[in-house]
Amino acid sequence: MKETLETIRGRTRIEPVAGIVLGSGLGGLAEAVQEPVSIPYTEIPGFARSTVAGHAGRLVLGALEGVHCVVMQGRFHHYEGHNARDIVYPIRVMAALGVRRLLLTNAAGGVGLSLKPGDLMVIDDHINLAGVNPLIGPNDEETGPRFPDLTNAYDADFRALIDEAARELCIPLHHGVYAMMSGPSFETPAEIRMLRALGADAVGMSTVPEVIAANHCGLATAAISCITNMAAGILPHPLTHREVMETGELAREKFTLLLRGVVRAIGKELSS
Repeated sequence: MKETLETIRGRTRIEPVAGIVLGSGLGGLAEAVQEPVSIPYTEIPGFARSTVAGHAGRLVLGALEGVHCVVMQGRFHHYEGHNARDIVYPIRVMAALGVRRLLLTNAAGGVGLSLKPGDLMVIDDHINLAGVNPLIGPNDEETGPRFPDLTNAYDADFRALIDEAARELCIPLHHGVYAMMSGPSFETPAEIRMLRALGADAVGMSTVPEVIAANHCGLATAAISCITNMAAGILPHPLTHREVMETGELAREKFTLLLRGVVRAIGKELSS
């Protein structure tokens, strides 16, 4: 961690207060960062390598809506072969850099029949079916408790802030439960019926480990899914990553507008 922080601080004097993780096809927000310092993951000690299309693999630091931010332009996934601790290492780095609010995004499949491609859904809770937890193993009590409580894993005040930003921008939002599966295969129709019976509204292959780690180290956390496809069995055609990327691009303007509004609201909150 010391080597990681020295590398990042050797490139910029920015002290970020907000962290953003950009999921598949959603990395365009990083282009809005002013006076950015962009560091490829390959140049940061301790960072894994992002190998998925739509994940640029860069850490971007700069100002967004007047707020000093650190943005992950792409994340790491369990299905790439990364272990859980490597997946969440950037979250722990953000906390060590001074981040106080963490906003995660992802591309997800719609499980709830009220959702459609292009919709945005604030995650209220999750179901972890991936068998991945970054806290397995020895615990550092200086970082967080051995058994962290996840009752408010997705911070209620933070979610309310997102809702208010969306109302001001007239952007419709859904709320729901996100289920994580390991991937990389898309789910079967039977698995989607199971997830719907369990109360899931959307499904994806990321985010949950990062949320667990963020709560462990005390970051107020929220997450937004961009519904990029309907899950298996709902529509007659097969699922492809290309569809995920294409829908993410179509929703890019709306999603970017919302995220900028949320960051602007974070800035007002932290300065009050």
